[in-house]
Amino acid sequence: MGATLLLIIVSLALGVGAWLLFLWAVKSDQYHDVEEPKRRMMDDGPEEEPRKETSGATPDAEGGEIRRPPGGDGA
Repeated sequence: MGATLLLIIVSLALGVGAWLLFLWAVKSDQYHDVEEPKRRMMDDGPEEEPRKETSGATPDAEGGEIRRPPGGDGA
């Protein structure tokens, strides 16, 4: 009889804890708009800027050749 009463109390406590956790999630807008992330990735947003090279090499404006900064061997 004592084990049954203990299991009933534990299950009620777990149920109340789960209900409180659910209420907290609803109050903190965890379920605000679950469809938005799917739509947001399909939107045509601003294009990302192309990455800039970090090596310091720049293309020459006239010939299209790559100029290395002075003092570097390019390796």
